[in-house]
Amino acid sequence: MSLDGKIVITCACTGAETSKELQPALPITPEELAVTAKECRAAGAAILHLHVRDEHGKATQSVKRFKEAIEAIRKVSDIVIELTTGGAVGDTAEERLKPVIELEPEMASLDCGTVNFGDEYIVNDLPTMRAFATEFKKRKVRATLECFDLGHVYASHYLIKEGLLAEPYHYGFVLNVPAAAPYTVENLSAFIRALPAGADYTVMGIGRSSLPAQFGAIANGGWIRVGFEDNVYFSKGVLAKSNAQFVERAVRIAHEAGLKPATPDDVRQYLKLRG
Repeated sequence: MSLDGKIVITCACTGAETSKELQPALPITPEELAVTAKECRAAGAAILHLHVRDEHGKATQSVKRFKEAIEAIRKVSDIVIELTTGGAVGDTAEERLKPVIELEPEMASLDCGTVNFGDEYIVNDLPTMRAFATEFKKRKVRATLECFDLGHVYASHYLIKEGLLAEPYHYGFVLNVPAAAPYTVENLSAFIRALPAGADYTVMGIGRSSLPAQFGAIANGGWIRVGFEDNVYFSKGVLAKSNAQFVERAVRIAHEAGLKPATPDDVRQYLKLRG
């Protein structure tokens, strides 16, 4: 899990719900995303979890928009790019999966169950999960198995038993989404116990749980995710200046625990990415 004393830091820099009104530094355009990728890579992030927005700033699963963002990022950074297939509330499964089918990224998220999202919800039934996993496997895209509730971890075991996922298994525990599982030490422990043998995982604490989740990840041998998708405040009432500021703090915390940030090449080798 530690990659010989290293820890993997992911930055989820935009998301689908955060707005410019809430966080003026939110990167939306391909050019802004490229600058963010370069800054976060320099700060110590190895993976960029990528959502894109349309010309009006609205979340979109447009293949064209993803392609523009990826091309802009690749001009300035070697960071591993992980596309979202979670999309935004209301996106169809076909819309969410299309960027993976057409762009074949190194990594992409794969939601492992239907989840309450505040007053709304995102549907991921088992047939949808199978369809996504099948396309991922066909294109050798490494899945981050995102789990918002404990049952999602167990649901992922079906995909493994059916041969739709290849090792190494990488999970993302998304904790503290309103009306889903909150971040607690007990909940994180339960998620970890439910993992298949040998799996690694990234802990994602939403909102005020972001910093405690980073400590929890380190204490249990997991990896860290930070960024404006998860939290816009650096401290109570104080907006973060940039995504890189979150990465820099995660690196400081990791250093205090005797860990160094993994590089993109470390991740590519460890997770057996296509490169």
